[in-house]
Amino acid sequence: QVQLVQSGGGSVQAGGSLRLSCAASGNYYSRYYMGWFRQAPGNEREAVAVIETDGRTSYADSVKGRFTISKDNAKNTLYLQMNNLKPEDTDMYYCAAGLYVADFFRASEYTYWGQGTQVTVSS
Repeated sequence: QVQLVQSGGGSVQAGGSLRLSCAASGNYYSRYYMGWFRQAPGNEREAVAVIETDGRTSYADSVKGRFTISKDNAKNTLYLQMNNLKPEDTDMYYCAAGLYVADFFRASEYTYWGQGTQVTVSS
């Protein structure tokens, strides 16, 4: 089992920044794919940013150029740096990890999930 514990998030004004963290423990290894997803009530959980085993990153079009995903393998921690936040970024954000990931933008590919962190951006 892998446990993912999130921290960060909160409320900011539009144009502000936040950093989300996701600490992995248990049977976790750096070769896992990891990603950030977000979900609003009534919506499907959608990918925001993904980092592959080799460190390559991918972003949703809506956040590209504003968000940066990274991981610190020594700390087993995943990060999402969110800059120039917009009200439409308001959502619950979840980190995820998966060992066997084919389509890494598909939420169902991931086995383990964090508890979720609320991000609220005011105009």
